[in-house]
Amino acid sequence: MRYLETHRLRLRPLSLNDLSALTSILGDPEVMKYSMRGVFDEVATRQFIEWCCTCYAAHGMGPMALVEKDTNLLIGFCGVSPEEIGGVEEIMLGYRLAARYWNQGFAPEAVKAVLDQAFNEKSLPSVVALIEPEHTARKRSPRKQDSIISRFRNITAARCECIVRRGNSGALVKET
Repeated sequence: MRYLETHRLRLRPLSLNDLSALTSILGDPEVMKYSMRGVFDEVATRQFIEWCCTCYAAHGMGPMALVEKDTNLLIGFCGVSPEEIGGVEEIMLGYRLAARYWNQGFAPEAVKAVLDQAFNEKSLPSVVALIEPEHTARKRSPRKQDSIISRFRNITAARCECIVRRGNSGALVKET
């Protein structure tokens, strides 16, 4: 799996060496406030990292560690991975950042790098992001990296907003 770099971040595969730092992030109730899976303890974080490693081996993709270049600290994760949504396997975007890194542009920077790789290198046809309706800050991040929003359509689906970016066309479809 290829590592990615942005101006301020290195994205690399997660490993069990990240367990302590990632448990601190995913164990923070504020970070996980809108998570469909809730707050993670060390056991849940270990299972998440092991699942990520399985994704890397089986699919060549998965959530990647976000390492701030200036400090070399793990500040979160971001990546795409296959997940079943409504009985259909989709490629889903997921990310989390330590709270002290919020509102500094790290999320859109990471999302842009991940989506560029997904569409330009892996030639994926679409990527889905599920977002809790109350999570207004996160609703902006998948959109920030797109300069063109071509169309929106609404459908009823669980409690989440579903944003689908369709390949190289730049089309971004909002499904709620």
